[in-house]
Amino acid sequence: MGRFNDESIVAELKKIPKNPVYNGPSKEILNGEALVRSKDQTLLQKIIRAFTRSDKIFREIIINSSSTEKRVALLEDGVLQEFEIEYSDINNSLGAIFRGKIQNLESGLKAAFVEIGTEKNAFLHYWDAIPAADSSVEVVRENVTAKKAAIAANDIPKLYPIGSEIMVQIIKSQIGTKGPRVTTNIALPGRFVVLMPFSSECGISKKIESKTERLRLKKILHKIKIPEGMGLIIRTAGEGKKMRYFVRDIHILLKKWEAISSNMKKNSGPAMIYKEPGLIERTVRDFLTDDIDRVMIDDEDDYNKILELVDAISSRSKRKIHYFNDDISIFERFNVERQVEQTMMKYVSLPSGGEIVIEEVEALTAIDVNTGAHRNKNDESENKNFIYQVNAEAAREVARQIKLRNLGGLIIVDFVDMKNPRDKKKLYDLMCELIGKDRERTQILPISNFGLMQISRQRHSQSTARDLRDACPYCSGKGFLKSSRAISLEIQRRLGNILKRLSGDAKNGSSGKIKQIRIFIHPSVAQYLREHYEKFLVDIERNNNVKLIFRADSAVHAENFKIVDADSGRDLK
Repeated sequence: MGRFNDESIVAELKKIPKNPVYNGPSKEILNGEALVRSKDQTLLQKIIRAFTRSDKIFREIIINSSSTEKRVALLEDGVLQEFEIEYSDINNSLGAIFRGKIQNLESGLKAAFVEIGTEKNAFLHYWDAIPAADSSVEVVRENVTAKKAAIAANDIPKLYPIGSEIMVQIIKSQIGTKGPRVTTNIALPGRFVVLMPFSSECGISKKIESKTERLRLKKILHKIKIPEGMGLIIRTAGEGKKMRYFVRDIHILLKKWEAISSNMKKNSGPAMIYKEPGLIERTVRDFLTDDIDRVMIDDEDDYNKILELVDAISSRSKRKIHYFNDDISIFERFNVERQVEQTMMKYVSLPSGGEIVIEEVEALTAIDVNTGAHRNKNDESENKNFIYQVNAEAAREVARQIKLRNLGGLIIVDFVDMKNPRDKKKLYDLMCELIGKDRERTQILPISNFGLMQISRQRHSQSTARDLRDACPYCSGKGFLKSSRAISLEIQRRLGNILKRLSGDAKNGSSGKIKQIRIFIHPSVAQYLREHYEKFLVDIERNNNVKLIFRADSAVHAENFKIVDADSGRDLK
């Protein structure tokens, strides 16, 4: 036992944490910090940016990579816009292709259940087994000499009877008790194009708005040669690219498809025959576009991997990639950590004093807009239409939060009531413009007579908040807590920061090196650490010459933990 009172610490940790309030830096501070960073660019980068970009937004990709998780954040002028996380102990199967076997046909549901070798059988809706046009794509030509007979939903049981083998791709991960959803319309995304082996339609993403550019890309599509019966979609990243970029992309995807087809023939029984690349590779493929100014990553191996990937697709972009090597965590250095914490909060403040309230339930997400203490609320001389201004401000934040939290399915936004039909139309147009920048397929309906806007967003996986939280044991599942995984990773990040700081102190000549660190946690967190990260913790002890002592106590609140100097009892933060 250390020379301090353990019981007083346990008593402190028994307290239920207060409802979190976002107290991170303001948008103005984040913008200012980003402006300073943007000036660090080389003269060549500034010249290229001035001639190729119509906006002045400084965009950065910040990557935190460790042996247990990889986190990617997209910042615009320092403000977090998109966030993605990948865990080393969780198998991400979204986009994976399987050799499956039809287990059951449900005519009432118009669906088949497919055994693919996972815990739950996959769900194949009959409509997902029919070659179908994508509403977000303008079809330019059919890559087939003779059209095949159309397939209807009623034909699926004949085409795929029980016991037959089938190639499917996961389009929606398993969420809760529901198995993954799959399709037979295989799609292989590349850097600039998407190859569709079983569809003959060749088209262009409708998100490319320039008529001149669309006309140029249509001419390229007519020239490009791919095997008959296959389809192709030019992605938004292909805007402004020359034909050689598409040809190189197609060559890579065709080789990939050959390997998938070969694996389909070799394997017997349900099995995975292709898996989407990891988060680092997907980030380079999907996010590292021309409008990205800088990429910062804190892992040297992944830094070198990104350089290799970028060199293969655009060597000019290599100058954007930077290795972050500092005593402070990369997410703390760029004020990302506290912005990520906001994704678990119910209340989100608006700059002018209002707020939005976000509630996730099983079938939908409800977002309520409140005027709160809006600054110009009572000043009619300065602001005759403050209600529209609150709603417009809320719309921008709602669009950001939807992407940030990865909200999917049906989203209902209750705006502050507006009587002027022109204001309603103006707000609807603004939301369409904001949501139009989302990579996921989204539909929006005009504001109803009740002041509600309905948004439908394609759901591929569960939301960020649901991924980071478990059902709360203290309130019979009516509330939420951070998951044991999230707490475990938070402890590891805190330990990393503490040890980095102590190492820095040692370099500067400070004495009093800590030999033992005691960590007070809940038993569920202790069990998770033991089962998933025992080797990682042993490595921390060996590499830093410290002893980690865990004290698990069921009296400690599941979200609380404390890290102290085992000898002095000094709180380590």
